[in-house]
Amino acid sequence: MPTDPIWMRDFLAVHIAAGVLCLVLAPLVLSVRKGGRVHRRLGTLYFWSIGVMAGTALPMALYRPVLFLALIAVLSFYLAFSGRRVLRLKSLAHGGSASTADWAAAIVTFAACACLSGFAVWRPALVQNMGIVAILFGSLGMRATAADLYRFTIKPKDPMFWMFVHLEKFIGSYIAVWTAFSVATLSRIVPQAGIVLWLVRPPIR
Repeated sequence: MPTDPIWMRDFLAVHIAAGVLCLVLAPLVLSVRKGGRVHRRLGTLYFWSIGVMAGTALPMALYRPVLFLALIAVLSFYLAFSGRRVLRLKSLAHGGSASTADWAAAIVTFAACACLSGFAVWRPALVQNMGIVAILFGSLGMRATAADLYRFTIKPKDPMFWMFVHLEKFIGSYIAVWTAFSVATLSRIVPQAGIVLWLVRPPIR
């Protein structure tokens, strides 16, 4: 918006560039040979792009304020972060332990997702009346973080557990990015566009 401070416009430009990069990179990461050099490089670039996107989205969403997008930014980054971290947590199946950062990230994100679902039910205006969209993503986020916390405590027995978690988290982060894009941008161009086509958004009151 023209009245926004300069830092907001700068953040928005960086945010859009990083978001577009995420949307382009994710299909490429999925299409190349898994575990190969190209896959790893594209995956790393995707991770840092989503980090920049979430890092710029959070202050902008809090400035507006648009709490729904702020909480989605937390969730999308956590999914990418934990999906990348699980590659270094393969030792969990052999008695290894998660780091303090892993625990802290999971707990903070669980709390953020609980707020996303809770506000949608009891104080919907706080999450822009996103209704079932907020409840769905909040619930899925709590499920994902609770599963991580369970894995940190009760070590997985399948030595290949990381492969399924990595793929699940990667795809989940991509869906979260698409959701934010659909709600914040695409729906202004094409009403109910993108992922929100199959979700019912209650009218803003």
